[in-house]
Amino acid sequence: MLSDSLANAYSAAQGTVEVTTLHIFGMGVDLVGFQGGIIVALLMGFVTAKLDLFFEKKVPEVIRLLLSPLLTTLVGALLLFTVIGPVGRGLSSGITNGLVWMTQNLGVFGYAVFSGLQQLVVITGLHHIFGAIEAQLLADTGRNFINPLMSVAIIAQGGAVLGYLLMHRKNVKTRELCIPSFISVLFGITEPALFGINLRYRFPIIGGCIGGALGGIVVYLTDLAAIGFGTTVVPGIALADPSNHGYLNYVIAHGIAITGGFVMTLALGRFMEKAPEEMPAAAAAAVEPDSGRTEENGREEDFGRQEELEVPEEEVFFGYAKGELIPMEEVKDDTFANKVLGDGAAIIPSEGKVYAPADGTIISVFDTKHAVCFASSFGTEILIHIGVDTVNLQGKFFTARVKDGDVVKKGQLMIEFEKEQIEKAGYDTVIPMIFTDLPEEKKLEPVSSGKASPETRVAIVRSLKG
Repeated sequence: MLSDSLANAYSAAQGTVEVTTLHIFGMGVDLVGFQGGIIVALLMGFVTAKLDLFFEKKVPEVIRLLLSPLLTTLVGALLLFTVIGPVGRGLSSGITNGLVWMTQNLGVFGYAVFSGLQQLVVITGLHHIFGAIEAQLLADTGRNFINPLMSVAIIAQGGAVLGYLLMHRKNVKTRELCIPSFISVLFGITEPALFGINLRYRFPIIGGCIGGALGGIVVYLTDLAAIGFGTTVVPGIALADPSNHGYLNYVIAHGIAITGGFVMTLALGRFMEKAPEEMPAAAAAAVEPDSGRTEENGREEDFGRQEELEVPEEEVFFGYAKGELIPMEEVKDDTFANKVLGDGAAIIPSEGKVYAPADGTIISVFDTKHAVCFASSFGTEILIHIGVDTVNLQGKFFTARVKDGDVVKKGQLMIEFEKEQIEKAGYDTVIPMIFTDLPEEKKLEPVSSGKASPETRVAIVRSLKG
């Protein structure tokens, strides 16, 4: 793509070099290099990988070593100059021009919208394309306004975490979850904060988005930009454009963003958490403990027949997949291995099936079918996550056999997935089971290793009372 035999793209744009044109199938193809074409490189890498896999399967083994790479390169080069190159250049130019247009024509509103909603893109897993766009911006304009916008969006979610932490500072589990998540945010990693706290409790994500929008306004008003990309928040200050007091403006923008996320989370939490907190009191007021009766719509019904479910001192969770049981620390992903979302166990599966680890209820099945939230019949909540970063597959290779609200029995099939296809796509298929909200009076004892099946124990939850 950058061969000296091709005309330099920058020189060709300036008209200082002669461009050779080939006619292929009646189409005029200019032999111009792809300097600065980051998105073209990404597209070409994807296509080449697919071509390589295709020819490795189709070419006979006796000539595969010689012919497969040759065909991959030949077909890939043809597609590069006829399809991928023009499409990638158009896409690169369109995205860059669109973002520049938004900031130039929508002004402060465009900046605020971008930084306010950027972290929602992170949830979808599509945020990685921003790196290519940033590189394209630097190649085209020399300044990268996206980096500080993303950075204030990130720190605002950290502010939301601090707001939630202040509201529940007496809860040990909340402190164990919030503090490591906030530290990750300082280095530009928001997934633990997003999935462990802000999305889970809803109002912190809203507070964080508002804080991000406020930070974006400051970025606009101070004309803050970066001269590179790849790092944000604390280490990202090294990339700030020093012109026009850039370092000071970087600190101010982040200070306003984190304060905005913090304050808005506290404000939203005042009324968004009222309803669930008042429910137990209302339920208790409706029940007469001595008579065993409840009053509803002005009449009394016999309540004594309903036996209250007594929580046992020991609750057992069985194998939710067949395979090898490993400690959570051995999962090849920092979020799981460091137990950011909670402690638990993990299974390297031998087949593509996930079962219920105990009797209980399905709280929710993710839209992408790669994870399921489950509550045991005694109220213990767990998250079963199939694979690492498999959210990027957008549901491909996954089939849900249950739906939200279903009551299931131990060993009942919940999710099926195509294990081999997911591994071929480059994803680890390890299945962590995380206890996300274990009360302080309970203790988790995971079984460290061994064979796993729906008949074997993988974790025990014990009561600490007494």
